Amino acid sequence: MSTSTGAARTSRPRTSRAQTPRRSDAWQRRLPLLPALIFTIIATQIPFLITIWYSLRSWNLLNPASDVFVGLSNYIEIFADRTFRQVAMNSVIYTLGCVLIAMVLGILFALLLDRKFLGRVVVRTLLITPFLIMPVAAATLWSTSMFNPTYGLVNWVLGIFGIPAVDWTSSHPVISILIALVWQWTPFMMLLILAGLQSQPKDVLEAAQMDGATALQTFFFITLPHLRRYIELSVLLGAIYVVNTFDQIYLMTAGGPGTSSANLPYYIYQRAFLGFDIGQAAAMGVVVVIATIIIANFALRLIFKGFMSTEQN
Repeated sequence: MSTSTGAARTSRPRTSRAQTPRRSDAWQRRLPLLPALIFTIIATQIPFLITIWYSLRSWNLLNPASDVFVGLSNYIEIFADRTFRQVAMNSVIYTLGCVLIAMVLGILFALLLDRKFLGRVVVRTLLITPFLIMPVAAATLWSTSMFNPTYGLVNWVLGIFGIPAVDWTSSHPVISILIALVWQWTPFMMLLILAGLQSQPKDVLEAAQMDGATALQTFFFITLPHLRRYIELSVLLGAIYVVNTFDQIYLMTAGGPGTSSANLPYYIYQRAFLGFDIGQAAAMGVVVVIATIIIANFALRLIFKGFMSTEQN
């Protein structure tokens, strides 16, 4: 009994000594990342905390005496605001519509570019070009050259078939902005899906062809499951970027007519820099950030589960 107790006592210090170098090594590996962590906290978290503080106050720049603490009143007012609900729905329409349509087109173009044909390099360059154009230039291109009611290219094409000219940005502002967003983000989806197609094992496709599988069966039962992680990543990244759209709305419709085509970032801009209502604008910003974090975390968990299940298989 005494021998076993003495052995246990002698073994404990050895375990703690073995763990101490491991912990020190872990901190040594993390130490180079400390400056980046500090910079990230200063650049993101401190401004966010200041925004939360402003969201709890009623502060209008035109009336300096209105800077008083009001608690959650700003949040209650924005959720009761019908315009806020409208622009929130517009944000959902822009994000989901752009991501889903661009994803479908991206898959089709990626399947096209995955095949060998004459002029594939030229076609690939032309398809990637919209993503390389600055959003301001793309919005100006669509508002002046494509959707202009007098000399726009879209109305010229419709006139060939006898369809009268349409003032797209005034009559159909949401559709006009959505078309411009899909045009710009389809190449992004296409590149990610193309990377997934080129990483697919060729022997699996050859085996399916030897077994008599048709092209549609091969795509739906072999290629599409392989592209799942790439599709999920494309949807996540595309949604994070599209939900912050500002340039197209500002230059194509200015949120109009009225606020019918505005989204949350543009409405926050209107309340802060046109209405000078800092308190409610900050409250809207906090709501948008929290909603984006929740959706992004949910999507990331789904993606990580997909990666883990694939690795286990």
